[in-house]
Amino acid sequence: MLHHLIRQAAQSGFPSEAFGRTLAQVAPSRRNFLKAAGAGGALILGAHLPLPALAASGAPPGIVGPADPRPHLFVIIAPDNTVTVLAKHLDKGQGIVTGLATIVAEELDADWAQMRGAFAPADSKLYGNHFFGIQGTGGSTAIANSWDELRMAGAAARAMLVAAAAARWNVSAGEVTVAKGVVSHAASNRRFTFGELAQDAAKLPVPQNVALKAAKDYTLIGKPGLHRLDHASKTDGSAIFAMDIRRPGQVTAVLARSPRFGGTVKSVDDTAARAVPGVIDVLTLPVGVAVIAKNTWTAIKGREALKIVWDDSKAETRGTDQMLADYRKLAQIPGAVAADKGDVAKAFAGAAAVVEGEFVFPYLAHAPMEPLNATVALNSDGGCTIWAGSQFQGVEQMVVAHVLGCKPEQVKIETQWAGGSFGRRATTNADYIAEAAIIAKAYGKAPVHLVWTREDDIKGGRYRPLFLHSIKAAVDSSGALVAWRQRIVGQSFMAGTPFEKMMVKNGVDATSVEGASDMAYAVPNLAVDLHSPTSPVTTLWWRSVGHTHTAYAKEVMIDQLAKAAGKDPLAFRLAMLKDHPRMANVLTLAAEKAGWGKPLPKGKGRGVAVHESFNTFVAHVAEVTVSDKGHVTVDRVVVAVDCGQVVNPDVVTAQMEGATGWGIGHALRGEITLTDGLVDQSNFDGFLPLRMSDMPKVEVHIVDSHERPTGAGEPGVPTSAPAVANAVFAVTGKPVQTLPFSRGGMV
Repeated sequence: MLHHLIRQAAQSGFPSEAFGRTLAQVAPSRRNFLKAAGAGGALILGAHLPLPALAASGAPPGIVGPADPRPHLFVIIAPDNTVTVLAKHLDKGQGIVTGLATIVAEELDADWAQMRGAFAPADSKLYGNHFFGIQGTGGSTAIANSWDELRMAGAAARAMLVAAAAARWNVSAGEVTVAKGVVSHAASNRRFTFGELAQDAAKLPVPQNVALKAAKDYTLIGKPGLHRLDHASKTDGSAIFAMDIRRPGQVTAVLARSPRFGGTVKSVDDTAARAVPGVIDVLTLPVGVAVIAKNTWTAIKGREALKIVWDDSKAETRGTDQMLADYRKLAQIPGAVAADKGDVAKAFAGAAAVVEGEFVFPYLAHAPMEPLNATVALNSDGGCTIWAGSQFQGVEQMVVAHVLGCKPEQVKIETQWAGGSFGRRATTNADYIAEAAIIAKAYGKAPVHLVWTREDDIKGGRYRPLFLHSIKAAVDSSGALVAWRQRIVGQSFMAGTPFEKMMVKNGVDATSVEGASDMAYAVPNLAVDLHSPTSPVTTLWWRSVGHTHTAYAKEVMIDQLAKAAGKDPLAFRLAMLKDHPRMANVLTLAAEKAGWGKPLPKGKGRGVAVHESFNTFVAHVAEVTVSDKGHVTVDRVVVAVDCGQVVNPDVVTAQMEGATGWGIGHALRGEITLTDGLVDQSNFDGFLPLRMSDMPKVEVHIVDSHERPTGAGEPGVPTSAPAVANAVFAVTGKPVQTLPFSRGGMV
């Protein structure tokens, strides 16, 4: 997969010189941790061993086989008996550092109090993810990808500690036990801490075959009550985010970008900007006009003083109303075929009832709480060091290497905690990090800290695309769903990227139709097609990607069909999920815990939705109150989730709660609109986040499963909003097909 990606990327719009280089050229890079370990007297387990070759099976880097333990890449044991697990994935608030440390701690038989977490260096050869083969975080893959390799790393480290203790005591390894970070020999009542054994253990060969625990023997995995490793530092302020980075001599930069997507600089008068006290330089670059100053505020004031004439000849000048009008025209004609099963036309001709609906989904910003920012310092070897909440390290290394004219391994990335992302930091062109590198190269005198303001991101960032769905579906005389035709219109964010030839087949961007073309409901006649109109408006995956709109359209339509069939919405769904027991199970569980079928007072209603995304199954049941004026209040939400083997149930619960609020909040008021190509919103006064007063009581029920773990960061989003919409439908009899709810005066 990785080599296929590289070949395809080299032929696409990505910098081919950088991206086309084989990732096998990237040298091992553990300098941060070796340096820190040396300064603190810590010892990296296995640090003195040669790096083992990657599995010879041809698997992409980072996809390790069952006999490829690599503890020295992930485990640091210090003399003070702390155990630090290196996370190759970005933790942007989802708790992945805690989750990955739990996996290692379980197999290591460590005490949770001794566990720590840190970020691994950027190196796709050593730390690649099966998410496109590069080092990066996305698609709710962190636990799924790291599950095997971290279990093996922990088990191998444990075996090496046991072997070291056995050698010191001159006993067999079988006589040595490990529990809560202590290695013991019961017969002689002797014991060592991990820290006391680490130096000897590091000199031993890494066992190539290790025994892993059975689920019944877990003492940490799946158990509630483990504190998150980042709680204390994020509470007392000691956690370091990219925005906190200060390098010697560092300057701050902000960019003036075109107010219209696709616009470019025609002319600049920077006289007034240079006169602002504290402004150091003004640079006109291909990415915009950079104002460099002593601090952020001064840089912003300098940018405000610029007089720029923009060239809008290739810019988007339509408003969203005009774009939707164009989408509606496309929805009248066939698009690229995403699914074609049975004979839809024949099924419609013989149907007992036909239901049609148009669904509109607005552009949505990601708006992470920590604005985008990165610091770049040029190095004497022609490369650089980057400090950022880096989500796509593999892409960022290659893009910046292309900018600087160096090798990817000369681009060092110091990954920091990130204050949210929701997909925004995982750009296919490394946008804000590339900008920082371009400015640092042009300035050349000091480390540059590029800061995007909130307004920069909301007015000119990358959005969940505007989408329109046209659906026609039918039931037969028995009330069974017999036909479904769906036409989807919306921009592709894979087109024009290195991933296009992998993700776009026969004109269909898989991320635009996921959850629709492969819906789980048993429908004998299914047709889904897609139009992907182009626009200079920049778009990007947004938390749960295509499922954000496909699940909503599907689940709201299903309730309308259930009504047309005269059936209960829950029973109607379950009848179509006989071949999907895990989905049916979460649906049944959520309904049971929510008291489905119990009467509610007038003006109150329940709604249900179920969906699979990222190999995880989630069902929501929402209870709402609709006032006499039609205003909606979400009172209670019950969530059931099956994400396979749960590593940290408290983290999964938090993710389901957060995803529920995220999905509902954007459905209530979230939208980005354009007028004459200009974005109407600029900050949280216009792009309205969920208010505390909007947040319902959320109850989460996790299915006990020993299936392979999947993801929890994104799958809680898709069903939250349609469950609320279906609850409103239960009260009013009117489906909510245009988002946000505020468009219909309901909030």
